[in-house]
Amino acid sequence: MITHHCKSVSVSLMSADLPIWSVVETPVTLHQKDRNRFHIVLTAPPVTDCEMTNFFSPESIGSQEQSNADVNTSRRILWFEISPKRVVMTMQGNAQMSYRHIWQQGVSGTTYYWLPNDLEQQNSQQPNKPIRLRNFTRHLTVSGHPLPENLSIEYELWVGDLLVGSYVLNLNIKH
Repeated sequence: MITHHCKSVSVSLMSADLPIWSVVETPVTLHQKDRNRFHIVLTAPPVTDCEMTNFFSPESIGSQEQSNADVNTSRRILWFEISPKRVVMTMQGNAQMSYRHIWQQGVSGTTYYWLPNDLEQQNSQQPNKPIRLRNFTRHLTVSGHPLPENLSIEYELWVGDLLVGSYVLNLNIKH
């Protein structure tokens, strides 16, 4: 397996029908599995509490520094498995929400979410059952040669017969 350390990657997720938009820019490691299969691994920024609304107020600076120290110990790994026809994205975190999306153009795939265990379940050491959703991939494109430079996925997320939203995921690698 050949490993390439790229300068940076930009991952954006937008919703076509909900007020959801997120962009992450971070260093990335690209592993070439074979000619057309790649793994991209990056460290995602930590999820922070919504209580940080007064981030710039003087009285919150001390508590914010402590909060950042706590958050930095629980990094999350975002892992893409990319081939020309199929993409799997997995988010794993320390006791945080984890998920896995499986996309293939023109196919209904599966999306799994694992929520953090509550204290009672942690004591019983029984793993949470995943929440299982269905996605339909309208468009999947991987471009760049010999290494991928861009990944674009347009998909719908479904719970049973209810459309939860339409989304666009873009990943741009800067070599």
